[in-house]
Amino acid sequence: MAKDYSRSDRLASQIQRELAALITRELKDPRLMQPIILDVEVTRDLSLAKVYFSVLRPEDSDATREALNHAAGYLQRELGKVIKSRLTPRLKFIFDDTDIRGRRMDELIDSVIAKDRRKSD
Repeated sequence: MAKDYSRSDRLASQIQRELAALITRELKDPRLMQPIILDVEVTRDLSLAKVYFSVLRPEDSDATREALNHAAGYLQRELGKVIKSRLTPRLKFIFDDTDIRGRRMDELIDSVIAKDRRKSD
C-alpha cells in the first residue's frame, strides 16, 4: 500500500508543529511580533524548508522576518534535536500576506454592498 504523504510532506508537518512551539517558548527577540506559522514546504532533497508566516499587523512583518531569519540557525539546530531525520533542512522564512489581503477584499466587498443598499433605499 502506497503512503498517502511523501517524506517531505511529513517532515514539513513536523517542522511546522515544532517551530511554532520553539518560537513561542524559546525566542525572546523584541522584534518578534507573535508570528503565526501558516505552512512549511520542504524540498524533495530535504535541504531547504520554506516557512510561511503571518503577523497580526502588516507593519510588523519586516522586523519579524529579520528576527526569524536571524534565529534560523538556532531554530535549525533545535529542530535537529527533535525531528527524526539525518538532515535538518535550512530554514527560510517568508511573510505570507494572503490572509491580510483577504480581509481587505472582504472589507471592500462589504463597503460596496453597504453603498448599494443605501442607494436603493
